[in-house]
Amino acid sequence: MTFTRKTGRTCFTALLGSWLMLGTAAAATPDPAYDALDRGDYIGARKEAEKAATKGDPAAHTLLGEIYSKGLGVARNYKTAAGWYAKAATLGDANAQLALGLLLSEGRGVAKDKVRAAGLFEKAAAAGLSSAQYNFALILMENEARKQDLASAVSWLQKASAQDHARAKYDLAGFYRQGTSVAKDPARAAELTRQAAALGHSTAQVEYAIMQFNGRGVEKDEAAAIKLFISAAQKGNPVAQNRLARIYAYGAGVEEDLEVAAKWHLLARGAGVSDFRLDLFLAKLTPEQRAKAEQAAQSWTIRNVGG
Repeated sequence: MTFTRKTGRTCFTALLGSWLMLGTAAAATPDPAYDALDRGDYIGARKEAEKAATKGDPAAHTLLGEIYSKGLGVARNYKTAAGWYAKAATLGDANAQLALGLLLSEGRGVAKDKVRAAGLFEKAAAAGLSSAQYNFALILMENEARKQDLASAVSWLQKASAQDHARAKYDLAGFYRQGTSVAKDPARAAELTRQAAALGHSTAQVEYAIMQFNGRGVEKDEAAAIKLFISAAQKGNPVAQNRLARIYAYGAGVEEDLEVAAKWHLLARGAGVSDFRLDLFLAKLTPEQRAKAEQAAQSWTIRNVGG
């Protein structure tokens, strides 16, 4: 039995906060390990993967790496995960090449080695994984593991962007905005920012919302902008929280709501975004309004961050 993923299944997610989710490769044959994983039977998934791994199946090695990197039914162990990913990468599995590259980039479970990571990203990028294409583009921008090559970086960002990779679209927008290695094209930059925002990239949401709210470079649409600010604020973006606080404090496009405004200001300020005007606004609230806003901010933090 060949150990493969079902067509369209996405089983690989972000290993490290600073990197995007792993790519997925479609396959047609169902398998018991991924069926067990879908059911939440991590022990069963590990046992099935171990069986397939003994037969030399690359995807089985990759799944075991994922199980240990995420602590699915086992204690999280990046060193063990890296070992499984390395075996799968040697067997040519692009997802494993990407995953191992991520661990090497951060020094998780292995000695940090961005040169080796670059080679793995390049192989996985050539195999068509959008996250590998994005990460290899970053390598080419850094001038560290590889000589800086912005033109090639743009090319890889374009490939990842074509696969709806949100960060690739956002970074590519910056190249078009600045005219770096491509012809300067503000309209293209705005469109890529819009696309990244639609894919949930919070910084892109803030930037495009500001453009929409002010009608700068795009059609003015306050209602659409506010929706983007709300989406980004709920993701914890402090700039969006600050903008939303202003919107509710002064009734800009919405009905004025002092307590909601204060809640978002407290959250943004707690994340390091200061705003003197909103500090003055906060000081004018009644003790009851201030208490409700603080409680709302605390509840939001517990619900979204924990603690």
